[in-house]
Amino acid sequence: MSTIEDIANRTAAGIALAYRSGEASPVDLTECMLERIAGAKDDNIFISVNAGRARQEAKRAKGRYEVGAPLSPLDGVPIGWKDLFDVAGSPTTAGSKLFGASPAKTDAPCVAYATAAGMVSAGKLNMTELAYSGLGLNPHFGTALNPNDRKTPRSPGGSSSGSGASVAARLLPCAVGSDTGGSVRIPAAFNGVVGYKTSTGRIDTSGVVPLARSYDTVGPLARSVEDCILLDMVLRGAVTTPVRRGDLSGLTLIVPRNLVLDDADEAVVENFERSIEALAKAGATVRREQFDTLDEVVETGARYGTLTAAEAYNEYRDIVDGDKVEMVDRRVVKRIVDGKRMSADDLLSIQRGRRKLIEKFHGQLGSALLAMPTTPITAPEVAPLEASDEMFHAVNLKALRNTMLGNFLDLCAVAMPNGCDTGKLPTSLLISAGHNDDERLLGYALEIERVVREASGWQ
Repeated sequence: MSTIEDIANRTAAGIALAYRSGEASPVDLTECMLERIAGAKDDNIFISVNAGRARQEAKRAKGRYEVGAPLSPLDGVPIGWKDLFDVAGSPTTAGSKLFGASPAKTDAPCVAYATAAGMVSAGKLNMTELAYSGLGLNPHFGTALNPNDRKTPRSPGGSSSGSGASVAARLLPCAVGSDTGGSVRIPAAFNGVVGYKTSTGRIDTSGVVPLARSYDTVGPLARSVEDCILLDMVLRGAVTTPVRRGDLSGLTLIVPRNLVLDDADEAVVENFERSIEALAKAGATVRREQFDTLDEVVETGARYGTLTAAEAYNEYRDIVDGDKVEMVDRRVVKRIVDGKRMSADDLLSIQRGRRKLIEKFHGQLGSALLAMPTTPITAPEVAPLEASDEMFHAVNLKALRNTMLGNFLDLCAVAMPNGCDTGKLPTSLLISAGHNDDERLLGYALEIERVVREASGWQ
């Protein structure tokens, strides 16, 4: 018979199944998770833990299972929240010392939906300050430990650093982050978990500290695509999901010939090619094409700046132009101030150019899905990033290079582990689809995950 420790290592869906079968109770499993979280205090993964709320919610979930009336497929399953989501009774810091003076009074809508579905909110997770970096370093709360290397501290990815690390470290079966330039997908890649970037507007961002409202999205990180599908349902307040497993014989995958594999780590390329070969053998049609739009997205940023920087400055100009700027991570300040330097002409050129590039891109993509490595690198060491701001910004841009394309082009995407390098650091496959094509993407992702896991031996 499985122990509670074994059950706590399962997927969110697997844990809920254990509840329904009577193999475990939400109370015992929540206590197991809270003990793990307490034991990992020095790993800087959580900013705050609300054990009282978690125990109360677990107790209520136990009572529902005892009478055969769970509220949802994830009733009683523990979950954590990136600390830019309002969770009643907990402060919202956004990874900064400037916020969180008092607890939030109400749950953000997506948190409220999860609570209504019976999920157990364990606490608030670490993040890049103001969500503005793909590497996850935080000078105020410490940098979350990437559990894939306990000898040499490595980037947990950002900005949803604690969300990715908590799932990989088995402190939680699932967590919720946000994605503006890769902030769900990069932590998924560096930690070796599944991350789902939703289409903009799919999940309500009210009660979530903004970075760039044109790009901000809410998305889950979990141990499987199935978990992400169930979490997508829960976070939207839906009671069912139309997602069904896709048949790869009906799928065309397009692999860009340009940009996405440039200067990538050897293991990233090898594992990506193995994944694509396995998917082709499983019935998918694979095409390799030049996507000029990808280079044009990069050129737009180099010429005019980024929409993220412009909107971030609009959100936080009182801070970066005020006397509290010294309290903010200097690397974050630099990126926000980049938006201050942009002109109205720069902003309008980006917005108009973006619309044209989205149309051009989709004209080429059609009904196919886009395949690329999630990041061209595995998790870098933290020490060199802390020692040199120049290196930090260079590595940050490289980590964001592939994922930010999806935000600019308004895509939805799933990142999934597809192997490791020689140091046992995870690599990741990114599958993307057009805006509001989430259900079709997730259906194919279920089968893609099965094939890729089998080919890579990833467990």
